[in-house]
Amino acid sequence: MADDEQDAEAEKALDDAHKAQVLIEALPWLEEFAGQRIVVKYGGHAMVDDHLRQCFAQDMVFLRQVGMHPVVVHGGGPQISSMLQALGIPSVFRGGLRVTTPETMKVVRMVLTGQVGRNLVGAINAHGPMAVGLSGEDAGLFSAARRTGMADGRPVDLGLVGEVVGVDASAVEDLIDAGRIPVVSSVAPDEQDPTQVLNVNADAAASALAVALEARKLVILTDVEGLYANWPQADSLVSSIGVDRLEDMLEDMHEGMRPKMEACLQAVRSGVGEAHVIDGRRPHSMLNEIFTRNGIGTVVVPGRDMIMRRSHDEC
Repeated sequence: MADDEQDAEAEKALDDAHKAQVLIEALPWLEEFAGQRIVVKYGGHAMVDDHLRQCFAQDMVFLRQVGMHPVVVHGGGPQISSMLQALGIPSVFRGGLRVTTPETMKVVRMVLTGQVGRNLVGAINAHGPMAVGLSGEDAGLFSAARRTGMADGRPVDLGLVGEVVGVDASAVEDLIDAGRIPVVSSVAPDEQDPTQVLNVNADAAASALAVALEARKLVILTDVEGLYANWPQADSLVSSIGVDRLEDMLEDMHEGMRPKMEACLQAVRSGVGEAHVIDGRRPHSMLNEIFTRNGIGTVVVPGRDMIMRRSHDEC
């Protein structure tokens, strides 16, 4: 056999051995999470990068195929801003939140339910007819109450922006029982006027749905590696944090990370086993977090302790 052929055979053998080792390492997690519900907030760079979207879709199909029950909740901030710009409608933010006028709400509803949700359903269904899209309006899934924002320490009007105050998860339960992957867009009818639809934060919506479904995990994809104890110091990345310690940190947290960590805190306080914030810029980040010993993001657990992420050399 020629040297090149021998090298190719040796490389294939090493690759096959590595694949087998990965499967063996994943086995305990496959057993532990079989039959469990996992609510995933899909957002960040994964929403606007075609390759990452395909990786995410594959991850959801993998979870379903190995016996788990993923449920996806999504927003669509970048896509909404892009469509508003194309239509010549200004984007206004107060206290880090989008001011939603009736004109803006039409665009929000159209983009979330008709564009972002459909694209993700299509990406998942390219691997088999599993995903079904719905919004917080469908079958009374969510109900919301209008909320104000805070800017410079003062309350500000945000227009048609709400927070989830009620969840009827029966439609999602039916889809799970049928073996489907529900894909939920984050809009909800106003509890005071059900004909009016409100724009709701997708992190908070995912948290509320995870609680209603008694999910084992809530996983939030974002554009950073996780929670930093002293942002932006790279060596302050937190591996695990208890809800009591997290609550102490919220007041001084950056406005971009705060709603995500508040969603995690609320979920775990209300009975969800664990809540994770992970880097959605990494391909197959979901599988890396769930099926590896060290994980890649920050996990919120009951209790108070905080553990800093170890370096790769220490793992």
